[in-house]
Amino acid sequence: MGRGGHTLTVFETHSGEETVAAGRRIAATLPQRAIVLLTGNLGAGKTTLAKGIISGLGAAEPDEVSSPTFTLIHEYGSAASGNLVYHIDLYRLERAEELAALGLDEIFDREAVVLIEWGDRFPHALPDDRMEIRLTASGPDTRRIEVRPA
Repeated sequence: MGRGGHTLTVFETHSGEETVAAGRRIAATLPQRAIVLLTGNLGAGKTTLAKGIISGLGAAEPDEVSSPTFTLIHEYGSAASGNLVYHIDLYRLERAEELAALGLDEIFDREAVVLIEWGDRFPHALPDDRMEIRLTASGPDTRRIEVRPA
């Protein structure tokens, strides 16, 4: 048991395909409305895992999912079908004030799964009621994925 009595779930993957598959398994456990921080170093597999989560939620196929590094926010699925997903990347932001311009509060209020890469850079600007998935590269293709519930 982790902090607060929540169980930590751990996956170990050995390829991009296995990381996508782990994302699909994680997606099956998510409520319709969730805020999920994807944390880890550059190249740890955050976007690859997001491909699996978004695919597992039925919002898009893995090859339709790309890193929102330059656009900051990608939207997949639809509220009408109950599989609305926002994929957000905060890597390029330098100050918490820049978050306000993104309209995140409005996104957090929607019936959607919100995946946030690099959210750990601005923990105080994000809702406390969130889950965290930490990815660690333990080899060229091996990833340790730790899922901490909200």
